[in-house]
Amino acid sequence: MRLLTFLFILCCSALSNAQEISTTKPWTYWWWMGSAVNKADIFAQLKYFQEAGVGGVHIIPIYGVKGYESQAVPFLTPQWMDLMQYTVREGRRLGLGVDMTTGTGWPFGGPNVTPDLGAKTMTVKNNQIDVQPTKQKVKRAAPGGEGLVLDPFHPTAMAQYLSRFDTALNGQKDLPRAMYNDSYEAYGANWTDDFLLEFKKRRGYDLNNHLSQLIDSTGDATSQLVRIDYHQTLAELLRERYAQPWTAWSTKHGFLTRYQAHGSPGNLLDLYDAASIPETESFGTSRFDIPGLRIDPDYSIDQFGTPNSLAMKFASSAAHFSGKKLVSSETGTWLANHFKVSLSQIKPQIDELFTAGINHIFYHGSTYSPEKEAYPGWLFYASTNFGKHSHFAEHFSLLNKYVERCQELLQNSKPDNDVLVYFPIHDLWATPAKSSGNVHLLEVHHVDRWLLDLPFGKLTQQLWKQGFAFDYVSDLQLKRLQLNKNGDLTSGNAFYKSLVIPASTYMPEETLRELKRLAAAGAKIIFENNLPLKVTGYASDNVRQNGFVNALADLGKQKNVRISNNVKKELATMDAFPETISESGLTFIRKKTANGKTLYFICNLSNSFSEGWVKLGRKGHFEKMNPLSSTDEQWSGLSEKGSEIYLTLQPGQSCFLRETDSGSPNQPQTLAAKQFELKGNWKLTFLKGRPNVPKPAEFTALKSWTSLPDSAVYFSGTARYQLRFDCPEELLTSRVKTLDLGDVREVAVVKLNGKFIGTAWSIPFQLNIADKLKAKDNVLEIEVTNLSANYMRLRDTQKPDWKKFEDINIVDITYKKFDASKWEPMPSGLLGPVMILFH
Repeated sequence: MRLLTFLFILCCSALSNAQEISTTKPWTYWWWMGSAVNKADIFAQLKYFQEAGVGGVHIIPIYGVKGYESQAVPFLTPQWMDLMQYTVREGRRLGLGVDMTTGTGWPFGGPNVTPDLGAKTMTVKNNQIDVQPTKQKVKRAAPGGEGLVLDPFHPTAMAQYLSRFDTALNGQKDLPRAMYNDSYEAYGANWTDDFLLEFKKRRGYDLNNHLSQLIDSTGDATSQLVRIDYHQTLAELLRERYAQPWTAWSTKHGFLTRYQAHGSPGNLLDLYDAASIPETESFGTSRFDIPGLRIDPDYSIDQFGTPNSLAMKFASSAAHFSGKKLVSSETGTWLANHFKVSLSQIKPQIDELFTAGINHIFYHGSTYSPEKEAYPGWLFYASTNFGKHSHFAEHFSLLNKYVERCQELLQNSKPDNDVLVYFPIHDLWATPAKSSGNVHLLEVHHVDRWLLDLPFGKLTQQLWKQGFAFDYVSDLQLKRLQLNKNGDLTSGNAFYKSLVIPASTYMPEETLRELKRLAAAGAKIIFENNLPLKVTGYASDNVRQNGFVNALADLGKQKNVRISNNVKKELATMDAFPETISESGLTFIRKKTANGKTLYFICNLSNSFSEGWVKLGRKGHFEKMNPLSSTDEQWSGLSEKGSEIYLTLQPGQSCFLRETDSGSPNQPQTLAAKQFELKGNWKLTFLKGRPNVPKPAEFTALKSWTSLPDSAVYFSGTARYQLRFDCPEELLTSRVKTLDLGDVREVAVVKLNGKFIGTAWSIPFQLNIADKLKAKDNVLEIEVTNLSANYMRLRDTQKPDWKKFEDINIVDITYKKFDASKWEPMPSGLLGPVMILFH
């Protein structure tokens, strides 16, 4: 009896120690190299994530490490499942969530994918169909996960693939929150065994009789219709046989789903819509025009493209339309080369994601590394490193607190978008594809290949720049739209003033019927430039075309349907107005809080605005909050002048504006107009770092410490700058005092007269110093931590033995063999100029 009582108390204690899982905190990808993991090191790294302010981890087993083959644990074996369950239990106790990929590496595939279930590619040769296996293997597979990539269009391949998970999960209690499906990278896959049968059943004719039209690239009208039908069939099969069975299986087992639909030949809106949490991807740098923001010169736009908000909005649009609370993103992939990414480079990319509707950040990423492993530990082949050995690990929590403050507001509010833009994917499908397999792949990297040059892309770029708040809608999603009592379109979860149809050539009959239904109910619809010209579908095209034209003509005559080459003007007549702050170079997302108040997140990713009177699209009084500051800081009222507010937001900064019941009578809080540059004898003391601590130095002009003698050129770590200075009377009596550190490489912790001021880690590197100055003998101390790149220059010259990984091993940002020994030194330390800005 005593034993039972003890066990009961122990169980209750364990439950009481479990902490709530947070989605407002950022999560991280967590690569298990070879799954050569153990419980002690799992706990140590989970503890690091908890203390750093990370909310959860996403387990992705990948290729192994040379010399650790005997410690590798094959995927889904009882030992692997035990380690996974331990991670879930310890994570729960620490307040960390756990997700996992439904597989290893990417895309889906593995040892139970037999050749008949593997991906297939079709080409037309001598007017005959030639089908061959792609023979693609799972990329970056972990032990136990190797094998063929499954056929994403096959009727039973997904069920067979998931059967091994059924076996492994049977009887397991401690399971992850969500299953994950990585971006579609089934290269060349464009066929399945029963494709001809399904095509004829769905499209009404035999594709065998139209193979020449399928591969024709002359622009022939018949060929375009056949190509549309072919892509339509692929898209339907992908949704019905790949996305939906996987999500249904996950739901049955109690998992949420995170789905990266991009890169696939389907309609992204419908695929994202199938998941609990649609997930986009931010790969590379967006090249914002923010003064002082560095861009890795080795990153190749031609090779990888750049992140694009309009592509990100496919995921958030699907979430908004269906009322999904969370929209996630793979964040920070190849933002710069290994050992060169700074916190100040990460924040603007996250801000871009927030304004695109993303609210559940997943860092890319962190690599499990044994605690005993020497620096730099185990690393994934692609940056960025958010793990324990990262050069910004000591200050990582500052970024995480910023993300948490933002996501707390963004996740607990609803979208407030006026406009719904129809995505006419059939116009894309009508054009010859240039990607592998002769199919259009809707990727997030090179959006110029499918999105930006379409009339849809041109229109949405225009609406984005003009400041309209909008979502996208697919043909299938139109069926779920209704009109509410106010005459607004609603999906049941989101509300819109108007539906815009971009200039397009093709439209399905089903879509036209939905538009007629909505128009008859009073929906406000705008056709850009013209009504669509042709109905999709080759079968009985001539007969259906006549009915299509007549129905379109009737639709165009309705008073609430407009055909216009000035969409902005027409939207204004439908009470959909732009946010003019976009004209100032500011980027935003507008939402509604639980009590119906308007909430803005605004960021300045340009160099065309710092302060001024601005007008918001929603009327009311507003107060401002800086998410970089602690949560204890109160929201502050904004000065008003008629319908305008005075906003200060320097390049690189961000803020929230929240509607309040009363305005502020205060004078505008303008930026400081005067400056006092701090000059004198700077004393530099190196505190900690690699390979060793250089000798102290003194100088009167701030410069990179790499220019100093000794080993400073290779030093990666922290050094303290100290300066003594006196204050002029004008500065002492001023009401606003801001310390501007100028160019900081990379993070600065500041003390003034022995009192901690703050840590500057993002652009602009400024801190409020309030009343901490005195007339004589002020002591300013600035501890600066740089990148690890300079040390790795030396390490790769002397001891490059850390590069010991299987598969791709470790590569640089150009995907060539990694070698830091030839790098030029990265500027490090406090470069200045350091000034006090004041009124």
